[in-house]
Order: sequence, then C-alpha cells, then structure tokens
Amino acid sequence: MSEQEHEVGTRWLAQAGLRPTRQRVTLARLLVGDGQDRHVTAESLFEAAKGQGDAVSLATVYNTLRAFCDAGLLQEVTVDGSKSYFDTNTHDHPHFFWEDEDRLTDAPSDQLVIAQLPNAPEGAEIASVDVVIRLRRKT
Repeated sequence: MSEQEHEVGTRWLAQAGLRPTRQRVTLARLLVGDGQDRHVTAESLFEAAKGQGDAVSLATVYNTLRAFCDAGLLQEVTVDGSKSYFDTNTHDHPHFFWEDEDRLTDAPSDQLVIAQLPNAPEGAEIASVDVVIRLRRKT
C-alpha cells in the first residue's frame, strides 16, 4: 500500500482518538486508505490483510473491528442474526443484502420512506432502526 493510504488510515484513527498500533493502521489502510466506503466481514478483512502480506490474526481483526465500532468509525450491520458486516459509512442509510452473493451494499436513502415506527414498550426507547432489504437474482 502507498504512503498516502497509510496516512489516510492513520488520520482516520486519530479523528476517533485511537492509538495507531501497527495492526490498527494495517486494517485502517485496508478499510479507508483509498477513500472508498466498503462493507467487510471480519473474515474478508482478515483475508485482505493476509493477501497484502500483513501478519494479523483473525482474533485481532475481530477485536480491532469492535474497537473501531466503539469509537464510531464503523457501523455494524447484522444479517441473519449471526453474520456481521462492518460499514465505513456511519451515516444512517439502508442496505441491500444480496443473498445469492452473501454481499452487502448501500441502498439509496432518498428512496426509503418510513412513515411511522411502533411505540417502544414501556421502559424502553428506540436506539436505532436498521433497514436491510434482502435481494436475490431473478431466474
């Protein structure tokens, strides 16, 4: 990766007040180094790091993704209650989940209209609303 991608990753960490450890910078470069938003799983990020010759364990990837989410750098999107994707675009927006490809992409926010949400049960408040629209290719 280029020095510019390294700097972008380091600045991304600094904006959240995260210490730029070697592993964090490595993963930050892969996530935001080229300036593009992306959706990754821990496994796909681990494979990308390994493909670049970076020595990072899968456990470190999971822990680092959790730290990035806690710092507000990533948004976690859970699909099927078990599979998590991590999105570098942290603004509220809907997603398409392509079932046939096991892939998550952004859906156009300007086309989504939610007219009303149900009232939260007594003693609870709505923390967030995640919209995942499941797609499959027509046959």
